Amino acid sequence: MKFEEVTMYLVERRMGTSRRNFLTSLARSKGFCVDDTLSAKVTHVVAEDNPGQELWPWLQEQGLPHLDNTNVVDITWFTESMRAGRPVPVEAQHHIQTPLPDTSLPAVSQYACQRRTTLDNHNKLLTDALEVLAENYEFNDSKGPCLGFRRAASVLKSLTTALSCLQDAEGLPCLGEESKTVIEEIFECGSSSRVEGILADERYQTLKLFTSVFGVGPKTAEKWYRRGLRSLEQICADSSIHLNRMQEAGFLYYEDISKPVTVAEAKAVGYIIEEAASCFSSGVTITLTGGFCRGKTFGHDVDFILTVPEPGKEDGLLPAVIGRLRSQSLLLFSDFQESTFDLSKLPSQRFEAMDHFEKCFLILKLRTALVEGKQTDPSRKRDWKAVRVDLVAPPVDRYAFCLLGWSGSTQFERDLRRYARLERGMLLDNHALYDKATNTFLPAKTEEDIFAHLGLDYIEPWQRNA
Repeated sequence: MKFEEVTMYLVERRMGTSRRNFLTSLARSKGFCVDDTLSAKVTHVVAEDNPGQELWPWLQEQGLPHLDNTNVVDITWFTESMRAGRPVPVEAQHHIQTPLPDTSLPAVSQYACQRRTTLDNHNKLLTDALEVLAENYEFNDSKGPCLGFRRAASVLKSLTTALSCLQDAEGLPCLGEESKTVIEEIFECGSSSRVEGILADERYQTLKLFTSVFGVGPKTAEKWYRRGLRSLEQICADSSIHLNRMQEAGFLYYEDISKPVTVAEAKAVGYIIEEAASCFSSGVTITLTGGFCRGKTFGHDVDFILTVPEPGKEDGLLPAVIGRLRSQSLLLFSDFQESTFDLSKLPSQRFEAMDHFEKCFLILKLRTALVEGKQTDPSRKRDWKAVRVDLVAPPVDRYAFCLLGWSGSTQFERDLRRYARLERGMLLDNHALYDKATNTFLPAKTEEDIFAHLGLDYIEPWQRNA
């Protein structure tokens, strides 16, 4: 060993084992010290065809002490030293430079379940416009374009900064040409003529009004519009229109249930449901889901999951709750649906909008005195407000899947199922997670378990506002 002040380490990455062995023998034959392990004794790390943005992260992972004081050099330094028969001075052209910090936006996934989306929307002007277009396509029963605009809006909602021009959106997924055209026009003109045209369209506004009624969907709204109806008063006055029970309640309590529900009102409803459920069993657990569990301060209704500790013991829970609410004169409307859940009929290849658990859709009488911080309005004729409430009672072993499905948002859930199917070969819905490769149902006690099965980082409910 002639040169004790130098200890080399040859990086095998991209160099290959046989070439590394040859170069090691060559260096040692000329009196150089070559260490086979990356240790504190190494003074020169020699790499071949390793770009800095790949090599430096790898070196940092190895935990080499004093890495900043180690010469990380290209193979050219080695060959020059071999030619000279001694270590040549390390000059600028020999160094493999540390990569500059990446100031570009991090890659954005096409799946909402791989994006963290809070309520802080930095691109609201753009997303509002895209959602108007999506809603208009929904009214036209054009599912493909509707979903396309919703995906585009969802991606923009996840961004941590505001876009300032169309070029800022370069490389973002799910932005089709139509979406880009709208975005570009908003940046150039402050608004989109296409969106403004929809907002001024009588049909769009009428369908939006009609579908704001509980129990009225786009198809019913379209039918009424085609009959020449343009207001809620005209519908109520038309004796030839036969409303179902849900629609009758929707019109009867429209003034109340068309207004947002506050967090304080949601909590008050929770106390009512908790008291009503206690008459069935003291072990009933009540979980608030929907927009409120994602951090929203207002909602159009309040959703709860009710569970009991033992599987199968949930049968009859919701009828008991409904009976208790009726006896307290708090029940204004109820639509109870019995459980049709049957694990033997799963997995379902086709996703259904509603799950098969026991559930009910209610309108409750919420007294003003029960709402914390709410003052009685002397101008109101009554001291209560009608509030929409949904309850679902899954078996306890299905609780995690039900919670994940009912927590939302709709786009987050849609992309979670799509990711499971396309990327993991699994089928996910509100009932179960099925692995097609092993033909097995994967158990889960918590939402975290489901994310782990899918190989996804866990995303908190308040980060699912996609």
